[in-house]
Amino acid sequence: MDLADDLITDPYSVYDRLRTSSPVHRIKGADGRPAWIVTRYDDVRAGLADPRLSLDKRNAQVGNYQGLHLPPALDANLLNMDPPDHTRIRRLVGKAFTPGRVERLRMPIRATADRLLDALGDAGSADLIDAFAAPLPITVICELLGIPSERRGDFRGWTQALVAPSPDQPQATAEAVSAMMRFFGELIAYKRQRPEDDLLSDLIAVRDTGDDRLSEDELMSLVFLILFAGFENTVQLIGNAVWALLQHPDQLAALREDLTGMPAAVEELARFEGPALLAIRRFPTEDMTIGGVMVPAGETVLLSLSAANRDPSRFSEPDRLLVGRDAAGHLALGHGIHYCLGAPLARAETEIALTALLERFAVLEFHGDADRWRRSVRARGLMSLPVRFQARRSV
Repeated sequence: MDLADDLITDPYSVYDRLRTSSPVHRIKGADGRPAWIVTRYDDVRAGLADPRLSLDKRNAQVGNYQGLHLPPALDANLLNMDPPDHTRIRRLVGKAFTPGRVERLRMPIRATADRLLDALGDAGSADLIDAFAAPLPITVICELLGIPSERRGDFRGWTQALVAPSPDQPQATAEAVSAMMRFFGELIAYKRQRPEDDLLSDLIAVRDTGDDRLSEDELMSLVFLILFAGFENTVQLIGNAVWALLQHPDQLAALREDLTGMPAAVEELARFEGPALLAIRRFPTEDMTIGGVMVPAGETVLLSLSAANRDPSRFSEPDRLLVGRDAAGHLALGHGIHYCLGAPLARAETEIALTALLERFAVLEFHGDADRWRRSVRARGLMSLPVRFQARRSV
């Protein structure tokens, strides 16, 4: 079953059809190789926490879909690891994303959001991805890591080439990987010479002197993953949330009426239009039954987060956006030991971004083609979000 184009243009209809006919289907992956896709909430949630579903490519059977191929210096990251290496490395960075530390970042995040909105001035229209949803998280994650502003590079262009490569520019992915490796290599060398009170300096110290020594590939891969995931997921979470609210003016009005409901609204927005259609591919370490279907060891399993979040057996009227809904238990940011490390930060940034937008603009509406989705079967994000806005009049 070849679903690549349909999953880009109309993913939720495709998932609804798959979920209704069978919980597990054998399909062609993005590269044309076979994979199994899982669509029902209970099966997806169980799969995310099942230790028999490995992320380590060494457990993959040759000839099946394996996802993005990166050089070892970027590939030795948490998205390709099982315990005990996963446990060791996650522990090293977990303290950077605790709720308490994220809470202390709220004021700087709001200051960054306000500065970006100030820069829009009285233009009256803008691409909200370029002007707001993209620069906010890259600024936050780079400041957390301690990356000087002049060394941040063209990170959005690089991630775009990895997440949604253009079929017209097949060399773009390789060029992006090479550029990132040079960037991270230079950055680590720079920080070794100029350590400061930041996460990257801490990770370098662990690599060089810590008890839980990181290899050089693990260090570079970890910095890559923190930047890549911390930027990419949050851009999509913010952009998709604004898109969904503008598509549902009644829910936008309800949220404007009571901004104290923002935390719950962000959970519902993540459920309804999350940043990922699929979790990272997994490989069974033994023959196993998923949703009543036998999946052989080593074959590729794709757990559909978006399909699970629209499963009517778990969420009533799942195709309706209801900002007051209790969306607890959604899987937009994963589940189990591979639950998104930066989830507290992504939530905080999205809450702050939406609050700043709604407090600043009395009018916020589409202005042009707002359905330019990336051509990706895994990531769910907009290429652009043109809006028209009008600031509130000061009293």
